[in-house]
Amino acid sequence: MIEIRNVSKWYGSFQVLTDCTTNVKKSEVVVVCGPSGSGKSTLIKCVNALEPFQKGSIVVNGVAVENPKTNLPKLRAQVGMVFQNFELFPHMTITENLTIAQIKVLGRSREQAVDKGLKLLDRVGLKAQAAKYPGQLSGGQQQRVAIARALAMDPICMLFDEPTSALDPEMINEVLDVMVQLAQEGMTMMCVTHEMGFARKVAHRVIFMDRGAIVEDAPKEEFFGQPRSERAQNFLAKILHH
Repeated sequence: MIEIRNVSKWYGSFQVLTDCTTNVKKSEVVVVCGPSGSGKSTLIKCVNALEPFQKGSIVVNGVAVENPKTNLPKLRAQVGMVFQNFELFPHMTITENLTIAQIKVLGRSREQAVDKGLKLLDRVGLKAQAAKYPGQLSGGQQQRVAIARALAMDPICMLFDEPTSALDPEMINEVLDVMVQLAQEGMTMMCVTHEMGFARKVAHRVIFMDRGAIVEDAPKEEFFGQPRSERAQNFLAKILHH
């Protein structure tokens, strides 16, 4: 579903990604972890061309992201993206947030879009909030709306960029529960997260990044059992200790 081959990226003379290679199969859940500044978010944003990269290739469902002929809006419509800070339109109701892209990008009628949006709101447990504005919801609720909005586009895969890092601790589980449900339903997912409990529960593989490079790419059991690299061992010791 997602093939990443020898991807490198620079900001000026500073290299943020170095020769990154991995892939995500259909219905696979891959968790990307690592210390701050290791390039995790940059890598995931390259997958749907939110960040350009200078070297290498990324192919999503047979479409080369870096090809100048690729229709990027069409590609992004197929690749659901959930950000750290929700990115909802504050001046629109929850229903409007869920329907605008369906109408403008997919060409659905308002009636179809509302029907789809309300079904997905119900699925994330927020149907009662349909007429409210984002500012009237908690952070956890807003993030669940953001997930529903991404799903409204019928994506072939989902990217999550630290979806719980801006949330209060008690709100994290309500978002992770929705993500676990998605994983169990067979959604192809690539998640940048520090939530190791989530990784242990649903990930098939774990990618560990450090200083812009993929240091480990291993099945979950192997990664949590005994990471090969000392860097990953130290990271896990710190993150699992607390």
